[in-house]
Amino acid sequence: MLKQFFIICSGADTHILNDCSVGEQNKYVGIGATVFFTAIMAFIASSYALFVIFENLYSAIFFGLIWGLLIFNLDRYIVSTIKKTGQPLNEFTQAIPRIILAIIIAVVISQPLELKVFEKEINQVLLEQKNELTLANKSQIAEQFTPEIKNLQNEITQLQNQIVTKETKVNALYDTYILEAEGTAGTKLLGKGPVYNEKREKHDAALAELQQLKTENKAKMVSIEKQIVQLQSNYNNELTNTQPIINNFDGLMARVNALGKLPLLPSLFIFLLFLAIETAPIFVKLLAPQGAYDFKLEDQEEAIKAHALQNKNQRETMLKTDIAINNRIYTDIEQEDELYQYKRKKARQLMQLQADAFFNKQKNVL
Repeated sequence: MLKQFFIICSGADTHILNDCSVGEQNKYVGIGATVFFTAIMAFIASSYALFVIFENLYSAIFFGLIWGLLIFNLDRYIVSTIKKTGQPLNEFTQAIPRIILAIIIAVVISQPLELKVFEKEINQVLLEQKNELTLANKSQIAEQFTPEIKNLQNEITQLQNQIVTKETKVNALYDTYILEAEGTAGTKLLGKGPVYNEKREKHDAALAELQQLKTENKAKMVSIEKQIVQLQSNYNNELTNTQPIINNFDGLMARVNALGKLPLLPSLFIFLLFLAIETAPIFVKLLAPQGAYDFKLEDQEEAIKAHALQNKNQRETMLKTDIAINNRIYTDIEQEDELYQYKRKKARQLMQLQADAFFNKQKNVL
């Protein structure tokens, strides 16, 4: 049962192969097994790749099965269409397109399995890339908010500097009227005279202005600080909203690119392995000498070809003969006076009927 299944997988004609030796049958059993297990590997590889894309096991298995059947059909077609003619150059020429197709299939099959085999290493590369993207994202978002925050902080600094400057001026006026009262500066008269009162009034007026300035600037600074807090909150929200995008940076394309950053040699070995598996049936057929199956298949095809050619030539000959006979018959009839008189009589009757019909039509009109 298993033997017949692998023979069917090889694409060989079972009716012809059943009449061949056991060794000839085993050759095609091996080819069919290679085709079958290549399709199994294609199913596994495509299912994993599709699972990475869809993140759904059932969808991945369903579409992976379709892909595996497609690869199975292609491999079976490639192997079954290579004909052994006993001419190596001719056989290799007809195998070149099939080898190219086999290489493409090997690449498609091996890539998802490489992703699975080197999954840990790929995750490490992706982690590094995510960290770089996170830092770059923070820097880019900060460029949107930092200048405005700095401008607001500068405004707070300017308001604080206004208060400090005003306080310095008030303190200087305070020292002035105190020294005037002590008689150590100004008029140098001890006591609170008119000059003292004037300087005290200036100080009190400046102190009132200072209190007013503090009240106004404090209100402004509170408002500015609220704006800064809002901008920082917006900055944090932007980071929170964009981080999941970076965290999900592990799709199929990202993994393929990460695989390209790993050393080439291990991936190359896996690709060469699948390339050898995929092209093995082709090279087995190319390198193997013509066997009984090949001779019988060639004999059957040549017999069908000869029969079809014979039928075609026979139909062409019959057509030529029929045309020649018809030409002779109508040439002989052309000379017969009896046929001429008969057709002349019928033509006269037809013209009479036409004249009568026209006469009746005109009569009805009148």
